[in-house]
Amino acid sequence: MKKIFLLSLMVAISVYAKDGIGFKYAPQITEREFPTSQNKILSYNNILENVRTSIVNISIKKEISSAGLNANPFYNDPFFREFFRGYGQVPQERIEQSLGSGVVVSKDGYIITNNHVVDGANEIIVSIAGDKKEYAAKLIGKDEKSDLAIIKIDAKELNAVTFFNSDEVKVGDVVFALGNPFGVGETITQGIVSATGRSGMGIVEYEDFIQTDASINPGNSGGALINSAGQLIGINSAIISKSGGNVGIGFAIPSNMVTTVATSLIDNGKYTRAYLGVNISDIDSDMSTLYNNNYGALITGVEENSPAAKAALKRGDLIIAIDDKKITGASELKNTIGAFAPSKEVSVKYLRDKKILTTKVTLGTNEKIASNGELGYKGLKLSTTNKIQKEQKNLSINGVHVIEVDEKSEAFRAGIRKGDVIIQVEDSEIITLDDFKKATEPKGKKRIFLVRKGAIFAVAL
Repeated sequence: MKKIFLLSLMVAISVYAKDGIGFKYAPQITEREFPTSQNKILSYNNILENVRTSIVNISIKKEISSAGLNANPFYNDPFFREFFRGYGQVPQERIEQSLGSGVVVSKDGYIITNNHVVDGANEIIVSIAGDKKEYAAKLIGKDEKSDLAIIKIDAKELNAVTFFNSDEVKVGDVVFALGNPFGVGETITQGIVSATGRSGMGIVEYEDFIQTDASINPGNSGGALINSAGQLIGINSAIISKSGGNVGIGFAIPSNMVTTVATSLIDNGKYTRAYLGVNISDIDSDMSTLYNNNYGALITGVEENSPAAKAALKRGDLIIAIDDKKITGASELKNTIGAFAPSKEVSVKYLRDKKILTTKVTLGTNEKIASNGELGYKGLKLSTTNKIQKEQKNLSINGVHVIEVDEKSEAFRAGIRKGDVIIQVEDSEIITLDDFKKATEPKGKKRIFLVRKGAIFAVAL
């Protein structure tokens, strides 16, 4: 009787399995792969050994003063500093030190790092693995919108890193993060590529990050993310963490963006992005049905007299390709256009009334004076001094008015404050924003002459 019951139960289970879900099973595995010899160790040492001297440690010093140190320009004069000291009115200065990493990109000493690593530094010192010498570095150029900067040391025959085409990076690729976390010294961590094309993180203005779970900690910023062939795929830039430590979500700036920005910084000291002149947004699946199930960047506005306006693009057009590169969203269009130089002619493919159209657009520059008559420069927001402002300040001279100053900017540290009026840059008199823009285009520090409360003084910026 017991045998009959068990047989009936097995038949019932069999019938149920046939009538239920057909689960997919992997082929039965009977073998496992082992090292061919106990005398062999699986290792990436040979790959990493070739690249470790391409990674440098960066230490910086910056002079920090308590609030208000530069608020009064006379504090910069030795005589007046001594006078104020007697009344206890001179805030104390202090030196702040921090650490980061960088990557050698040329044999003659050009190094790329993050802008936030060297921003505001009075002194930049570089050390290289296996080299006891410390090198003083010079800032060549920086781009805050991508968080990249180029510094240079006086050295020859350095081990320049080999770049990999970041468009070919795939999720699941084995990667290594190299840098100097927490100042403990040269450190290498392993992980995989978790995602590509990450944007909308709010870290910088231009985002196209490679995401990785390789440990990236404070001090790794500016270091290298390399693939298993020892080639650079990105520059480590940021992490998401509530505690400040690694939780397996790190971001690297892709190598293709790095080379584009770095080339311009080395050649020109700055990176000027191309400008299309459109407001854009993503579209959802419902909206996509109105565009033949295509995805792209939807034009929600076109600026007057912009390159887009001159090419007859209009609100409602869906941009789906630039120079045959597929565009699937607003961030991708922004990064694609931003990678071009101004005056570049590109082919724009777009959908209008469910028809695919193509037009040629000659891109402009994003370094334009805003339509509201304002201009940004090194943390300053400037506008022309109007009649009312001149009367309020009792000014009989022309200039550009400082309407806002970022307290973390170079301009603030130099002593420029909201309400100042800039009347001269070097030997150029400043009357309009165009005058200011032209006078500040050359590289290097410049004397900027200001009017504040009737007094005229100069700062170096």
